[in-house]
Amino acid sequence: MKNKSDKKNNIKKEYIKKSKKYVANTYARFDLLLESGNGSKLKDSDGKEYIDLGSGIGVNSLGYNNKNWIKAINNQLNKLQHTSNLYYNKPYIELAEKLCNITKFDKVFFSNSGAEANESAIKCARKYSFIKYGKNAKRYNIVSLKNSFHGRTMATISATGQDVFHNFFFPFLEGFLFAEANNLEDAISKLKNNSCAIIMELIQGEGGVIPLNKEYVKAVREYCDKNDILIIIDEVQTGVGRTGKFLCSEHYNLKADIITLAKGLGGGLPIGAMLMNKKCSDTFTAGDHASTFGANPVICSGALEILKTLDKNFLKEITKKGKYIKDNLKKLDNVKSVDGIGLMLGIELKEGLNAREIVEKCISKGIIPLTAKNKIRLLPPINISKKDLEKAIRILSEVLK
Repeated sequence: MKNKSDKKNNIKKEYIKKSKKYVANTYARFDLLLESGNGSKLKDSDGKEYIDLGSGIGVNSLGYNNKNWIKAINNQLNKLQHTSNLYYNKPYIELAEKLCNITKFDKVFFSNSGAEANESAIKCARKYSFIKYGKNAKRYNIVSLKNSFHGRTMATISATGQDVFHNFFFPFLEGFLFAEANNLEDAISKLKNNSCAIIMELIQGEGGVIPLNKEYVKAVREYCDKNDILIIIDEVQTGVGRTGKFLCSEHYNLKADIITLAKGLGGGLPIGAMLMNKKCSDTFTAGDHASTFGANPVICSGALEILKTLDKNFLKEITKKGKYIKDNLKKLDNVKSVDGIGLMLGIELKEGLNAREIVEKCISKGIIPLTAKNKIRLLPPINISKKDLEKAIRILSEVLK
């Protein structure tokens, strides 16, 4: 047995060594070589099992090895794996129709990631303003919130409201102004400065799982309505059922002009979507924007299967699971607070505790959570079973005692 264990460990070390040699060093990876998954559980190269509380950073909505999702993908893969967007195919049309029916938006542009979806939204907002007010108006500024995160392309990193990301890659894209979250006066002062749009996460994910104040969001909406300023809501992490509603916007009774989705929509395959309301749904014309792999029929087939799963009862269960987590963790001595909605939660730790060190302890005990700044972040598969959730929270509670 020892020889078998040593052999597995040597294989893991060899792969990690190769990764460091051949792959760009852009991630602070944990010492885990993952090989397979089923339901809410993952297995590493040593055969050790873990309950996944991160789901690939909110991507694997239905966990691993979901039979219906795999069947939908394989059925399409056997027919047509890809075609140019110069032609039509059924899955992307069906997915667009389904998304518009669920959300009451008018049109969709498909891409491959959240950053690309946000990039699309930035271009759409600027063109909308350009067409309506003209080039000389110079009405192209976009207000973003401090502590936000919108992606790592040059446009979306420029739109991200964290100084830590605004380094090395100069010059950044101009035309972004940053306002304090929940400070209406600051937001309005920036919106008055030739702004065409404001982009917000209703729960700042990478910034520490911090929900925006509902009164603030309502007041921003009212100001933007009066001044023809578009509201872009980045629901890349919060959307597709993650918070117990299809859109987090529903918790805020908010109808944005543009919504961006990604992560959980693909269930493990790359997709991004920008949804536009009637005001700006015809802003783009042929050639304005494009994506070679956007609207891929295989990925759209998988996304359709995820949307089929998200009925009212399923969404109610997400809310119940989120409440269960909060009720069990907020009473722990080393937990200062538990923020977030549904199954997008951030655990604020008592002073002196290090989130990454806590995650390392969790991994050693068989659960895999995430971090967001110095918080423990939980983004489990939204279909995680009651049994797996209870076991995971029991382990996490022991680590946090």
